[in-house]
Amino acid sequence: MAAYIRKHPLDIPPPSEKDWLKNDEEDFFLQDPDRKRDALSQPFRMVNKLVMMVFENAMEVIEKREMLREAQKLKVQPTKFFPTAEFQVTGRANCLTVSGKYIFVGLSVGLAAFKVSDCKEVCAWDAVKMEICAIHASDLGHECHILLAVDEMGLVWLFFFHKESFLLIQILNETEDISKRNTSVEVVLSPGGDYAGVLLQDSAKAWLEIYRLPKDSWLKEMAKNAGAAEACREKRSSWTSVESPVPANKADTKLSLPVLLLQVKPPKPITGSSFQSPLDALKKVDDGSMLGLGYNHLIKDSQWEQQEAIFRSTYREYLDAEGERESKEEIPRRATFHFLLPSPILQMGPEMKVQPDVPAGISVHWDGSHNLCLYLLNRPLKEKVDSDPKPDVVWPCAAPIACSAVSSCSRYLALACEDATITIWDKHLGYPLAVTAILEERLIRSIHFLRSSAGASDETPCPGTDPACPIVQLLVLCTDSSFYLVKAPGAGKSSVTLLADRPEDPNLAISAVVPVLAFPSAALLFSWDGTVSLMNTATSQIVYCFSIPPSHAVASPWQPVFTVDGVNWCLLLRGDKQQQADALVQSRASDSTIFIFDFNSCPLKEAFPKEPDLPLKSLQNLPWIERCNIFLRDRQQSLLGLREQLPEYWSRLQAQAAAMDKERQKGKGQKKP
Repeated sequence: MAAYIRKHPLDIPPPSEKDWLKNDEEDFFLQDPDRKRDALSQPFRMVNKLVMMVFENAMEVIEKREMLREAQKLKVQPTKFFPTAEFQVTGRANCLTVSGKYIFVGLSVGLAAFKVSDCKEVCAWDAVKMEICAIHASDLGHECHILLAVDEMGLVWLFFFHKESFLLIQILNETEDISKRNTSVEVVLSPGGDYAGVLLQDSAKAWLEIYRLPKDSWLKEMAKNAGAAEACREKRSSWTSVESPVPANKADTKLSLPVLLLQVKPPKPITGSSFQSPLDALKKVDDGSMLGLGYNHLIKDSQWEQQEAIFRSTYREYLDAEGERESKEEIPRRATFHFLLPSPILQMGPEMKVQPDVPAGISVHWDGSHNLCLYLLNRPLKEKVDSDPKPDVVWPCAAPIACSAVSSCSRYLALACEDATITIWDKHLGYPLAVTAILEERLIRSIHFLRSSAGASDETPCPGTDPACPIVQLLVLCTDSSFYLVKAPGAGKSSVTLLADRPEDPNLAISAVVPVLAFPSAALLFSWDGTVSLMNTATSQIVYCFSIPPSHAVASPWQPVFTVDGVNWCLLLRGDKQQQADALVQSRASDSTIFIFDFNSCPLKEAFPKEPDLPLKSLQNLPWIERCNIFLRDRQQSLLGLREQLPEYWSRLQAQAAAMDKERQKGKGQKKP
């Protein structure tokens, strides 16, 4: 057995640290940084590690922000555009709209009207002390306007504005029993003020009501009452006693009430069939000229259950990985609807008299639904409104519809589905102009039609006209603030261009997008940090940045209060005063300031050069021969584009067939012993 023996005797070594302090000799090992970290007990070591991790992550975020700030400084800064005018309103401005010569503001208490020319208040309505949250207006001419206002309780107020005074016509969803009160989710006023749509809901269900507004009768009644009011005013002036002035909301004048035309309910979930034979199902079908909602089918509940069992057994591993999800059929509570001008897709008979600038139908799609339902508005008035009418036209889609949009000329209709597929329909020709998709499969939040440079004109296209626009442009805003431009030519392939990717800084996320029809390829962008900019989508460059005074800031930039005047071409934006660091919370009833940016006062036309104008054509006013010639010409152009794509499609089919044949031969070879 081997043994190790020390050669020299064990002695105590002489001290080498002669200058040590006697008081620190016992704690000297704590001065070593490595020994200090190792000496910590387990809970403290974990806490120290977490603190260091948080510190390192914070430093990484700070370094990224510094890099972004430096990169922003190196970029070409857009030209700043300062407001050309401003005015102050009493109370907080919740919503804005412009109609004709007046600016209507929904306030924390009532309504107010201002003149566009000098921004002076001409009238106010605060009879019931209600907070107005949304407002829509339409100009009827002869200094008359229709207003729809929604208050904080969800009530819809219908006003008639005439000669600088408000006249309350009716509260559309008013009920005597408060327990049965329903609230308004969305309100849409048709261009021209012929119809109004109100989406209502209560504790259990939701539905859509369409009203026909008798605007012609209102104009006649106001003209008839004008003489009586003048005589009454002269009589009052002859009185010796002092009388109070006539209030803005005159109660002595009454107008005709709107008529409930249509009541649309959300589609019911499709369940198993109760029919005993195909003949019973055919009896329920009116005719075979259109697709339905799929209720009259012959699939039993047992077949649904069998199909569900086969699906789960086939894709069990994928379902187990994602986890069990309870799929409960819920009735949708939100809908998107648009008023549509006359077009061939509405399938109106020759006996129906339509006007080119009056809506003839309405498109509706509910949340989670695959179907776009079209309803005709030229319906006979009934004493009892049909509570569940059948749609006149149904367009089924492969995926649930997320959002939709209608062009300013009402010729094009765009649908964006939840699978990021976008379809642009030409309603006058009756076929899809383009079908494309966002490759990243991002969720689409909103879509907007742009004004094409080829169809740009100094004149505002009136409703019902068809600008000869060879390329239709569509803005697409996704939920992650990425921004795309879709171009759909009349003949050829559509293209998708990324205008702005998802920002790394959350404050730079886009909260709202609004196309500016005054200039081709122009769009307003509102960011979460309060930045309002104007982008040229043709070059993906920010050309102008709208700046308000440093003493103010854009109010609620995540949901800005603004409106774009499509007649005078100006932007109205609400701003609030900046609060001091030691100031108290600003009162909800504090006054707001409205800033006006006049597009005509800045050289925007140089930033958005336009191409030669093309004439505006109205298909509704042309003879049938010319309309047929235009239709055949457009069809020929589309066929030319398809003919150029046929060789590519054919080569793809051949390659796919060859690959399938190769896989088939490989499978046969593996089966042989």
